[in-house]
Amino acid sequence: MLDYLSKFLSLVNIVSLLKVLITAVVIVVAAEVAKRSSLLAGLIVSMPLITVLTLIWLYWDTKDIKQVSDLTNNTLLMILPSLTFFLFFPILLKLNINFAGAMLIAIVSTAACYWGYTIFLNKFFNISL
Repeated sequence: MLDYLSKFLSLVNIVSLLKVLITAVVIVVAAEVAKRSSLLAGLIVSMPLITVLTLIWLYWDTKDIKQVSDLTNNTLLMILPSLTFFLFFPILLKLNINFAGAMLIAIVSTAACYWGYTIFLNKFFNISL
């Protein structure tokens, strides 16, 4: 029994490691492409690659179509506040705020937008996290 359990845990760790490696490769490829072409990198990172990978991993792990469908719907619901980062960050950089400061302010501002958006969804559509 212990041998079976250790083999199972090893397999789980291998699968988890494989998920991390595939996801990391996508991010590294996008970063390397950005060094050569910001437009092409923008295309790559604007594609829902992380969402697609997450949906694949979720389905692989659970085989639960409803859970995958719910995640897809909720991801669509949360796109709007995520876009605010792409408004804040370039404006802050154009205001000559240093990279780290602009990044921090944009992240905090986007988090505030998420917070406000979730309150809006709860108040007007009875949707809560």
